[in-house]
Amino acid sequence: MNTNVVIALLKIAQKPGASMSTSLITTRRICRIFGQRADSIRSERQAMRRDASKLRHYLPFTAGKIYEIQQQTTEHRSAEWNDLRKVLGAFGRSLMLDTERLADGLGFDRLCDLLAVNAVEREEARKNGATGLAELVFAYALEDSAARRRQEWNDAPLFNACQLATATFISECPEQLLPDPFAPGAPFGPKLPPTLSIVGK
Repeated sequence: MNTNVVIALLKIAQKPGASMSTSLITTRRICRIFGQRADSIRSERQAMRRDASKLRHYLPFTAGKIYEIQQQTTEHRSAEWNDLRKVLGAFGRSLMLDTERLADGLGFDRLCDLLAVNAVEREEARKNGATGLAELVFAYALEDSAARRRQEWNDAPLFNACQLATATFISECPEQLLPDPFAPGAPFGPKLPPTLSIVGK
């Protein structure tokens, strides 16, 4: 059923003249569905690991069975797991780079409305200059903050996609080419002062 929902959402997003609001709404929904699928696989694998853990009390007689379960855990829905991570990572990269220029097209308030950003935190973000999509979703993790009420745990769909994209980038990028995330102007670094330009006469 979720597959049919995803297909329907993709068709909506790909319609000629679909708005930026529609694009962000459908992206959030798809990421949420894929995130739930990934959570389901993770939960099933954890249950299998618990079964293997129970057998450790009877070592060395259960070593073979433990190894067998560990192999099954690794292979359990592995193709689906890998596909989900690839797709979520691709969504995350697109969001981090804001390839659709959603922040500019929607404006700060509409973007916050669609991301369900708490009113108080919205104003804090505005004061801090955190108006970009990557900043709101990932650096400041404000997505769904209206519902979370400053809870430490964040399981928002776009945040998870961005987190996966970032982890993949860090693991695959050569160390000497990794940017400093805390450098001035970087997502976790201090804001750069606005630049002034002289307009021609």
